[in-house]
Amino acid sequence: MPLSEVRRKAQPPNFSQVEFRNALGMFATGVTIVTARTPEGQLVGLTANSFNSVSLAPPLVLWSLARAAASMSAFSTGSHYAINILGADQKALARRFATRGVDRFADVQFVEGVGGAPLLAGAAATFECFNRSRYEEGDHVIFVGEVERCTHRAGASPLLFHGGKFYTEHPL
Repeated sequence: MPLSEVRRKAQPPNFSQVEFRNALGMFATGVTIVTARTPEGQLVGLTANSFNSVSLAPPLVLWSLARAAASMSAFSTGSHYAINILGADQKALARRFATRGVDRFADVQFVEGVGGAPLLAGAAATFECFNRSRYEEGDHVIFVGEVERCTHRAGASPLLFHGGKFYTEHPL
């Protein structure tokens, strides 16, 4: 019998969650802040590095959020959100939007985008998205956004994340 017929399920992991997280941390990513405005007008936002392009036609991007996140209801029921790709000088902003129990938008400059989602001043790029679809996988929900508008700062240096630390671009 071929192996493909014998094994139809993934084998149990032979590593801990800490080992898995540490291995994932070896993949350098950009840093984003995903923002939205609830129907009641409340601003929500969080730091995420789980951002990726999906399609050019139609223009689609994705990001993921832990099912247990306090902002899950706002993002899963809202019609729009924005993905703000942070520049190298926005490390403090990344930390603030990753911290619980603080007013994340205090003294943060932004303009209102499509559907009310905040577009953060100084971002290297912004993607204004229609909340097209969601997929529950494991302990996260994958959000696919249809990009309605996007902008970028030509020549902006990105904020990077690798091995649990922030970095800025160093051309080779």
